[in-house]
Amino acid sequence: MNTSDGADRLEAFRAYRDRMNERILEEKDHLGIKRFFNLDSAAYRDGALDGGTKELLGLVASMVLRCNDCIDYHLQQCIEQGFSDEELEDAMNVALVVGGSIVIPHLRHAVETIDLLREEKEKASE
Repeated sequence: MNTSDGADRLEAFRAYRDRMNERILEEKDHLGIKRFFNLDSAAYRDGALDGGTKELLGLVASMVLRCNDCIDYHLQQCIEQGFSDEELEDAMNVALVVGGSIVIPHLRHAVETIDLLREEKEKASE
């Protein structure tokens, strides 16, 4: 994947997520769905565990559950929180140990996403 394809993948993911979340939350008026979205957001706020640790937990769970969209989201949050590649690799190792070899394709996806996010962050700081 060349750099522009990767940037396109990240932008497409963000645009789709934003567009569909908006449609779900603003155009649909279902209390249960709105409550779940709120619960999901609240789960990652600082509490007994800080929000960054919770994002790492979300990353591990997403890898074990094999959800690339969730992996991308949690990696974006983890990188914004300032986690190093070594910390992310350690968390992804836990996911691999818990989930087994079926997680390997999602580990590949995660590593690519980290590269893309780091590259994007580097370009933004230039």
